[in-house]
Amino acid sequence: MKKCKVLIVVFSIFLVSAGLEPQENLSAKQIVDKSFQTTKLAGSEMLSTLTIIDNRGRERVRKIATVSKLYNNGKTEKRLIRFLSPADVKGTGLLTFDYENKDDDMWLFMPALRKTRRIVSTEKAKNFMGSEFTYADMTPPILDNFTYEILGEEDVAGTSCWKIEMIPVDDDVADENGFSKRISFIAKQDFVIRKAIYYDLDGELYKELAVENVKEIDAENHKFRPMRMVIVNRQNGRKSVLNVDEIQFNPEVKDEFFTTRYLERY
Repeated sequence: MKKCKVLIVVFSIFLVSAGLEPQENLSAKQIVDKSFQTTKLAGSEMLSTLTIIDNRGRERVRKIATVSKLYNNGKTEKRLIRFLSPADVKGTGLLTFDYENKDDDMWLFMPALRKTRRIVSTEKAKNFMGSEFTYADMTPPILDNFTYEILGEEDVAGTSCWKIEMIPVDDDVADENGFSKRISFIAKQDFVIRKAIYYDLDGELYKELAVENVKEIDAENHKFRPMRMVIVNRQNGRKSVLNVDEIQFNPEVKDEFFTTRYLERY
C-alpha cells in the first residue's frame, strides 16, 4: 500500500511538471500568439461605454454595440462596431475582417456622408473616432510583422506576467501600426495582456495601456475578455476608457451582420 501511495505521488508530480513545462518553454512569439488567441470568441455580442477625456479633464461619452464571429476555423474574425449615442456619432459603424496572415479589411460608415469607405493600411495608425485607440488597435497585428523578445517577468496588479518586447520588422510596419516598439505584460495564468507601453516612431514614450477586470467568457475553451481598458497618451495628456457593460458568448451570431450592406443600416 505504501509503495502504491508513493507511485501515485510521483505520477502526480509528473503530471504537474508535464503541464508546466510547455508553458515555461514557450518562445516570446508563441506567448504573444497565445495572447491573441485567448481573447478570440467563437461569437459574441457586447455593449460598452467609451469615455474620451481631454487634457483638461473634459469628457465625451459614447455608447457602442459590438458583434463578432470566427470563420475559417478561427483564422478570420469578423467584427462590427456600431455607435449608439450620442446623436452626433449615432449609426457610425466599423466593419472589420481580421485575417491571421494578411492585411485586414476595414470599412467605415459615416451616416452624415451616407457612404462607406475602406480604411487603407496607411490610415490604421490614426485615432479611432477621436479616442486614443487607433484603427490598428481594433484587431491583432500580423504575427510575422514583428520580432519578439522576453525581457523578464513582472507583476502587474498582483498578476505574474511575462514582459515581452515587440518591434516592427521594418519602417512600413512601424508606420502602419504607429509605434516603433511595444512592451507587453502578458499574464502567465491566462495569457491576457495586463499592460502595454508604446513608443512612437522616434523611440519616445507614447502611450500606456492598462487592462483590468479580466473575465472568462467561454469556460469550455478558456477564452477571456478584459472588462475595462484604459489608454493614456503620455505626450498630449489625453485618455480613453473602454468599459464593457454587457457581454454574451454567442457562436450563433448572424452572418448578415458582417456585410457592408448591414453596416449602412442604422
